[in-house]
This record gives sequence, C-alpha cells and structure tokens, in this order.
Amino acid sequence: MIETIYVEQSCIGSDRVQTIIKRFPRTRILECEFYSQVFNRAGQNFRLQKKLPCLILAQKHKGFVLPAPAGYGIGGKHNFYFSHMLNCLYDCRYCFLQGMYRSANYVLFVNYEDFATDIERKIVEHGQDSVYFFSGYDCDSLALEPVSRFVEFILPVFARNPQAYLELRTKSTQVRQLLDIQAVLPNVIVAFSLSPEKIVQAFEIKTPSLQKRISAMQKLQAKGWPIGLRFDPVLLFENYELTYKEFFHTVFTSLDIEKIHSVSLGGFRMPKHFHEKILKLYPEEPLLSAGMQSDKSLVAYRPDDEKELLAFCQAEILKYIQPDQYFPCQY
Repeated sequence: MIETIYVEQSCIGSDRVQTIIKRFPRTRILECEFYSQVFNRAGQNFRLQKKLPCLILAQKHKGFVLPAPAGYGIGGKHNFYFSHMLNCLYDCRYCFLQGMYRSANYVLFVNYEDFATDIERKIVEHGQDSVYFFSGYDCDSLALEPVSRFVEFILPVFARNPQAYLELRTKSTQVRQLLDIQAVLPNVIVAFSLSPEKIVQAFEIKTPSLQKRISAMQKLQAKGWPIGLRFDPVLLFENYELTYKEFFHTVFTSLDIEKIHSVSLGGFRMPKHFHEKILKLYPEEPLLSAGMQSDKSLVAYRPDDEKELLAFCQAEILKYIQPDQYFPCQY
C-alpha cells in the first residue's frame, strides 16, 4: 500500500502523473523540486522504509539507455539496459538494490517518451543488426505495470522495429495486459526469475510463489509470448542437489520447451561495498555470509564451491533444453 506520493514540481501537471495519482485517491501528495532530495538524503532507514515505501514520480534527464555489463545477455552482440524505475516492490534478501540505494522508496520516471527516443536512436545506430534491450536491472519490469503502464507504452517501439529485442525481467504475475494484447511480439521476451519454493519462502519476501509464476508463464506461452527462464542466482545450501533437481524438473515439465526462448544460469555475486551495507541490515542472515569470500571488489562463493554448484545445475538444465537455448551468466 502506498500512503505518500512525492511528485517533482516539473511534472506535477502532466497527464500521466495525474492519471497515476488518481489511482490513489486517499494518498497524500507532496511536491518536491528534485526526486533526489527525497531519495538520496542521508540518514534513511532502509528496513523501516521497506515496510511502507513511498512512490516518487520524477523525470530522468540523462542516461536513459546504457550499455549492459560485459557478459550480460542472451546471445546478442549489442546489449543495452534501461531503468524506468528504481527499486523493487519485492524484498529479496540477496538483492543488490539494498546495497545500492539509501532509500527503499520507489522512483518512477514518467518521461517515457525520452526512453523511447533513446531506444530508437540506438536501433538506428546499429542498422539492420539485432539490438537487445533489457528492462528489470534496477527494478521488476512488470510488478508495478498496472500503475505505470510503461510496458504498454514501450511495446509499439518494438512492434515497428522487429530487429530489436526487449527482455522484460520479472518475478511478478502481473501479466494481464500482455495477455490482452492481440498482436504478440516475437521480439519481446518475458523472462521470469525463478527459485525453488523453499528459497522463495525464505528469501524472496513478498514475491509470488513458484507455482504462481509457472502459471503465469503457462498463460503467456498459450498466448504466444516467448518466455525466458532466469535461474540467477542459484544459492548454495545443504543438500542443494536434491532441491534443484526437483525444481528444474517441475519448471521444465510444466512448460512447452520449444517455446522457451532462452535460459540463463548464474551464481551469487555482489559488489563488496553493497554486500557490506546489506550485512549491516541483516547481520545474522547466513545466506549473506556462509561460504562467501571477497576480493577487492566482489563477494561471491568460494570458487570450488561455485564451480560445483553451477556445473550441477547446468547439467540438470541441459537435460531439458538444447544447448543453443542456454546462456550462462559471464559477469
């Protein structure tokens, strides 16, 4: 539930902002000059804010579309990401956003047209080459879609540019708007982040269950949308082999394998300074420290443990799909 919405003065009068505000008739509306005055201020309590986050409606002024990190992709040569929103409705214990931001409030950038312009500029720059765009790096792509309607806005860009691909990364079951679209876009991949139900229950707070995500994928596949499976991160715990073996069997036998666009696999890793901040939030959380080691910049599982975990999961995954559907995370 959102009790307070902050709105930058520069966009308070826009039709899009007013439409969003009308969805929350009992919500307190406060104006601010810049979203950073609320989002970046010092002394905020992330854990306390996460219990009742505010929504901040703002304008982004630069950096609409950025090069994706090296190794981030699903087979494309030209990879970019964009973030029309900062922060996530969910509360996953392993999420790096808790270490990246001071605030748990949500920021929604409402100047969608500028994102579309920059996306199309990148498409034109690469001629007839395939270009991949990833949404969901700093937020969940679909969780706030009933409010934002951003995906609804951006899909026509990809409808008129079939050589460009869009990945919508999500844990959400908010797929009704996609199901209502008559003309499915084969160059838009709805990619679900998935974990065994014991991980969902323990560490993916507020997210839909594994079965509900599978149900959403089944509906999307029946409609014709390409589906991506993102097993990232896989986590190390006692007797993980049995849990992941059963998990992969459940996921792959529930779906039409031929309609799976891509599958990716990655282990837990996090920038060291993010990890240090999150440990202060959860000092007794074993997930964040057990079996970990760090170098100057990154925290991850010990190399031998990670290699064994990923090798096991990869072998299980490749029992169900073709090698050209599989993209191990390299970053």
